[in-house]
Amino acid sequence: MEEKVIVYSPVSEEGIHKLKERFNVVVSSPGSSTFTHELPAATGLIGTGLKIDAAFLDQVPSLKVVSNISAGYDNLDVEELTRRGILATNTPDVLTETTADAIFGLMLSTARRIPELDRYVKEGKWRGKLAPSQFGVDIHGKTLGIIGMGKIGQAIAKRARFGFGMDILYHNRKRNLEAENLLDAVYLEMDELLRQADVVCLMAPQTKDTIHLMGRREFGLMKETAIFINGSRGALVDESALAAALESREIWAAGLDVYEIEPIGEGHPFLILPNLVTLPHIGSATAETRFKMEELAIRNMIAGLVGDRPPSLIN
Repeated sequence: MEEKVIVYSPVSEEGIHKLKERFNVVVSSPGSSTFTHELPAATGLIGTGLKIDAAFLDQVPSLKVVSNISAGYDNLDVEELTRRGILATNTPDVLTETTADAIFGLMLSTARRIPELDRYVKEGKWRGKLAPSQFGVDIHGKTLGIIGMGKIGQAIAKRARFGFGMDILYHNRKRNLEAENLLDAVYLEMDELLRQADVVCLMAPQTKDTIHLMGRREFGLMKETAIFINGSRGALVDESALAAALESREIWAAGLDVYEIEPIGEGHPFLILPNLVTLPHIGSATAETRFKMEELAIRNMIAGLVGDRPPSLIN
């Protein structure tokens, strides 16, 4: 039987061609009549963000490989995929440095109020020296607390330690001895990290245990002068609690690249908070990195369908 691959997220023409050299390829968006019609015979799915759980898998009895074009895979029920003998893959590592760049840029933009002051200039309001109320805060020499010291967290820490002379605190499911040795990073329980850090950067994975990891209690532990950055997943943060902490100045500022529901809708409280920098989930969004992610996702798909072990097998 010829393998049928459904491409449900944008993939380059070159990528589509590589898949077509080996498989019957259908390009279709979830929810379309074509997608629904082709699904029962699909042996491969490639894209990002599609929720794949038991109910969905019942519609795809021939499925062999799911190839996520992302490092995260919280959209996949990995346990159910494994139970059914379906390979699950993702694209880690190729986006580590790019995402670290973006998160560090978000940190600097938040601390120095760059988006706010850019608007100030472009709206013709710059008439002389800035008032002290418009000043930002320094990043260099401060203490960075990272929650989730995986590969991206460690890449952020390297920039902070060696580029900005920051002290590194971290909390993780297990100790990261490499980070401790290379970066003089200090492991702390999460509550103590929140109390000590000048900047708290959340980079933990989304699991059932990390939903709303940061809530009213956690923001209350942070310094009034502290900055909160989220570059992981939106569901890890109680957004109403964060909005309240920013509005009451319980913390000084925040920068976000991810949200509980994306895109955020009109009327969302985040849209009117002056001490919050909002980015549209740009972590890996450079042409070079997205190409590498796509390339790896395609290699995962080809390997899985021809009977080889995919380079980035999750299960």
